[in-house]
Amino acid sequence: MTPAHDKRARPRNLQLRSVLAGEAAAAAAEVESALTPPLDAAAAAFFDVDNTVMQGASIFHLARGLHRRKFFTTREILGAAWKQAYFRVVGVEDPEHVADARASALAFIAGHTVTELQDLGEEIFEEAMADRIWPGTRALAQMHLDEGQRVWLVTAAPIEIAQIIARRLGLTGALGTVAEHVDGVYTGQLVGDLLHGPAKGEAVRALAAREGLDLHRCSAYSDSFNDLPMLAMVGDPCAINPDTRLRAHAREQGWRIHDYRTGRKALRAGLVAGGIAGAASGTVAAGLALRGRRR
Repeated sequence: MTPAHDKRARPRNLQLRSVLAGEAAAAAAEVESALTPPLDAAAAAFFDVDNTVMQGASIFHLARGLHRRKFFTTREILGAAWKQAYFRVVGVEDPEHVADARASALAFIAGHTVTELQDLGEEIFEEAMADRIWPGTRALAQMHLDEGQRVWLVTAAPIEIAQIIARRLGLTGALGTVAEHVDGVYTGQLVGDLLHGPAKGEAVRALAAREGLDLHRCSAYSDSFNDLPMLAMVGDPCAINPDTRLRAHAREQGWRIHDYRTGRKALRAGLVAGGIAGAASGTVAAGLALRGRRR
């Protein structure tokens, strides 16, 4: 195989992993078990989680809770933080390297049971996430529910954690990253890739096909320009606490924009979201993956 051929094959491989991740997330999505069907079965709303529904990154809160429970050491996560920050600052991080690092982000749960992660997730939600929900975003989600529509979270966080957040907020269900497990025990591998960027779009598309949704009548909410694949496929996209690129794009397209941060926080987020937020998520992923390799 020539180097040129190999370069052409990489994007195709990443696309296939995104499709697989999206289909897996849609297949694992919880659907509200109600006595009566939704009043408006063809319309739904999709919400990103990190900095959209919740202040900060859910995977960071999860990692911090697991760190307190001795899943990995401070030295490991600090070492990963330096490595990720360096790559972000100098700008030489290889995209496929990033994808591989993110794909190993759930390796830390290898050997643990699904039930164990679910139980810990309930604890960690109470201690670190419940008080970080944006009231404004929660009100938007409730508005869709009151109109008889279903509401799903769409996040790169593990599906088990996403489902806990959705259930606690009274939403229909969640689409999240699916980790492979056999007989209730995690293997440390992902099904496809993290539910991020294009994979979110694939997940929403697959769920819409399964549930008979009309995407032109659906809404989607996110803070990140990376979620354009999801935002652009619905008839009613909305930017929540947007980063600089998404804010500019939303204004250009005439999309709704809601910012629930204080002025100071919004300015700071707009200036550094592309670098620091990415470094933070990469840091946690690398730290968790490192723990998985050392088990």
